[in-house]
Amino acid sequence: MILYYAPGGCSFADHIALIETALPYRLMRVDRGKRTEDGRDFLTINPKGLLPALELDDGTVLTENLAILVYIAHQAGALLPENGLDRWRALEATSFMTTELHTNFRPFFHRDATSVERAKARRLLVKHFATVAEQLADRPFLVGDQMTIADPYLVVMLMWAGKFEIEVPKRLSGYLARMKTTPSVVRALADEGLSPDSRQWFS
Repeated sequence: MILYYAPGGCSFADHIALIETALPYRLMRVDRGKRTEDGRDFLTINPKGLLPALELDDGTVLTENLAILVYIAHQAGALLPENGLDRWRALEATSFMTTELHTNFRPFFHRDATSVERAKARRLLVKHFATVAEQLADRPFLVGDQMTIADPYLVVMLMWAGKFEIEVPKRLSGYLARMKTTPSVVRALADEGLSPDSRQWFS
């Protein structure tokens, strides 16, 4: 498999998941001009022009982060419980992050966003992170005692929060500090040439 990614982007969640599950893959960086590191037009690979994209061994390209994370979990038989409520809680949490958290970071990545738009997004992000902190409670991972697909995505969202100085509950700060020492996160950071200092992310 080939993971098309941008360092520190939301594709980092898929990168962590691939390492965590030990599935074979290789990375293909995509620059802001939509060119892959081997010189191809990324739009010929994913006409949506969005990352991440996962090219399967038969050449099929899968897009959208939630779908990719579920695919990785399904292929590996890990990161997503097969049965029970925890399966649906993991999907629920990941969906919440892809829609409510990720979406509200957009004004911070667009130079033409107004201060009013950014202030509104900041308020919503603070509110949504508080909701996530309540779900985490005192558990080591977002859904129970085992990492699920929700955790790699939450790592990205918290790193972005640090970059843009979005206030998050102390419970989530502690969670991120622990996750930064997880072998899969450490390796993904190194592979993408990233510093654990979240303010250097996605620059």
